[in-house]
Amino acid sequence: MTDFLQLLVQGVALGAVYGLVALGFVVIYKATEVINFAHGELLLLGAYVVYALRVEAGLPFFVALPAAMALMAAVGWGIERAVLRRMVGRPTFAVVMITIGLAIILRELVTAVAGYEDKAIGDPWGASRVSLGDVQVNVVSLVTVAAVAAIVAAFFAFFRATKAGVAMRAAAFDQEAALAVGIPVRAVYAWSWMIAAATATVAGVFLAAFPATLHPALGFVAFRAFPAAIVGGLDSPGGAVVGGLLIGVTEVLVQGYQPQIAPWLGNNVHVVAAYVLMILVLMVRPYGLFGTREVERV
Repeated sequence: MTDFLQLLVQGVALGAVYGLVALGFVVIYKATEVINFAHGELLLLGAYVVYALRVEAGLPFFVALPAAMALMAAVGWGIERAVLRRMVGRPTFAVVMITIGLAIILRELVTAVAGYEDKAIGDPWGASRVSLGDVQVNVVSLVTVAAVAAIVAAFFAFFRATKAGVAMRAAAFDQEAALAVGIPVRAVYAWSWMIAAATATVAGVFLAAFPATLHPALGFVAFRAFPAAIVGGLDSPGGAVVGGLLIGVTEVLVQGYQPQIAPWLGNNVHVVAAYVLMILVLMVRPYGLFGTREVERV
């Protein structure tokens, strides 16, 4: 039981980060109906900006992180204004290909500046642990869950209690109706990219915290979190969080128990476990657990 609880805590912490990454996918999809394949690179760039501010510039961690979030929000705004705004009304396929191109460009820029060496991001928790009964828990896991919970709560409060949030919800529901009542839909697109880039920065920091390190491959983690958005429903922010928790717990439990139960399957089954869960969910609920079912009248 102790081993199970240990794995469960780790799975919840990983799933919380996956949920935050999935939330970035959902925010942009709800606003633009486009899947942003550059989201992993925004996560990567945000983590390196935190490293630059924290380690190289010497700023305190709790100053470097919000400063990096603000800088990445500006990057998201710039990408939308300079590139994607020109693609409004164009085929979705073309916009998706642009996000793939942006992903490659951002990844190469990061590696050109920072190189390929592993780096410690400079978080204040390190390898410290606390005891919860018989379970030893990394402090970073507890901080991760608490931070993600606070961000998700702020996210939902923003969407429900602010004019900008209500405008984003209206534009996501019906863009033509939103335009008709004077909602600046193009500004909503920019806001969605700013929010996605800022939240991706936080996710990148926690993914690079103990026991991991900051490395250019960190950006590919977004593809492991992408099933969370699909499982929860690609147009459901709440579903993204639930999907992230399901994917994280599944991945960690498979990694912990599969070598004992079915060693003949190899050592990397946990990498594909998320996609197996995604396929099973889609076979039963094609729009995800909380996704909106589209009904077409003929």
